[in-house]
Formats: sequence, C-alpha cells, structure tokens
Amino acid sequence: MSEWKARRFWKAAEPVAEAGGFTVRLDGRPVKTPAKAALIVPSEAMAEAIAAEWDAQGEQIDPGAMPVTRAANAAIDKVAHQHAEVAQMLADYGDSDLLCYRAESPVELVERQRREWDPLLDWAADALGARLRPVTGVMHAPQDGAALATLSRQVHAMDAFTLTAFHDLVSLSGSLVIGFAALSEARDIAALWQVSRLDETWQEELWGPDEEAREHAARKESDFHAAKRFHDLARAGHSG
Repeated sequence: MSEWKARRFWKAAEPVAEAGGFTVRLDGRPVKTPAKAALIVPSEAMAEAIAAEWDAQGEQIDPGAMPVTRAANAAIDKVAHQHAEVAQMLADYGDSDLLCYRAESPVELVERQRREWDPLLDWAADALGARLRPVTGVMHAPQDGAALATLSRQVHAMDAFTLTAFHDLVSLSGSLVIGFAALSEARDIAALWQVSRLDETWQEELWGPDEEAREHAARKESDFHAAKRFHDLARAGHSG
C-alpha cells in the first residue's frame, strides 16, 4: 500500500503584510503551521522565500523541499514555546565547544587545529566578551563560569527565529563559537563549515574518503547553509 501524500490544492502563493509581520496566502487563504497557528514571519523577504517554496511544489507536496517553511514552523510551534529550554541547551555547548578540544598528536594536526581554531576563540573573546580555553585530549574540562554566563545571556536574548537558525548552526557544527561567528558573519559560512570539519578532513586525508560519510556530511552542510539563510531572511530589512 503506497504512502498517502498531501497534494497541491492551490494555484498561487502570495506573500502579504500581516499584523505583526508577514504571511503567505494560498489562493487568498493564509498558511497555517502544523499546530494550526498563524504563519507570521518577521520579514517580507522570508515570506517571499516561503511563497516561492509553495509555488515550486508539484502535484504532491514535498516538505523536504521547503526548508524555510519548515524552519518558520519550528520557530512558531516549538521554539517560541520552549525558548528558555532551547536557549539553555545551546548555551551548554560552550562548556564542551568543539574548538576547545585539541589533539595530543600528530604535530601536524595539532598545528592545524591551532591555526584554524585559535582565531575563532580570539574573536569570541573580543566580540562576545568570553574567553574559552583550549585543552588537550577528549576528557571534559570545565570552562570559566563567567565566560559561560556571558555567552548564555546572549543566547537567551535571541528571538525565536534567530534561535531556530542558531540551533542548527550550533548543533551541526558542535560549536557555540562557530554558531555565533556564523550569525555575526565573522567568517564566510562555507569556511566556518570547513573549520567545523577539520578533524574529519584530517582523517579523510589519511585514510581516504568514505562515500557514506561524505553523503552524510553533505546533507549536514546543506542544512548548515540553510540555517544561515533562514537567519539572514529573518533579519532582512532590520538594522543592527
């Protein structure tokens, strides 16, 4: 028995201004989230992107081809209602940030981590006011409590749409600092992804590529870029 799939029922999707932001209408009817909430997004650019995703659908609806719509639904239905819990979960990455755990050997890998990761820790110290310290090995070493509190306050201050994007940027990279750097455009998003993959790249150089691992990494990279785009769409037209 074939799986039932929702079918297209509209002719045109249109972004429109709405109280509190923007929404999308399908043949004049407003789009709702899966939880039946109004789909109100913070920028016209995001509404246009969502409308484009709906317009691009074929006869059968493919949610996998609608990343902006999915992220907006998550922001409204989930993150907005669990903001403190999501923010704290992400802030906790600071105490085990990828960039802080360094190899003991070989010297070439140690040097590559220092060269690629230290500048981002320096950036965080200057831009975010929090100095995280690198350690050697994989055993957990607690970070300075004041630094973690400084970072946590900044995560908790994010609105639901920013936090939704930040969730994927941090969880996919394994680094709170990389997530902040992506939002701040401290470095190109493609370069930040490569920085987060430094250890995997090293292993691939040593042992050769694993096609399954490469496919998995490619999906994660696509989601990482999509999260940055979602953040940029949310901020479009906003100053500061």
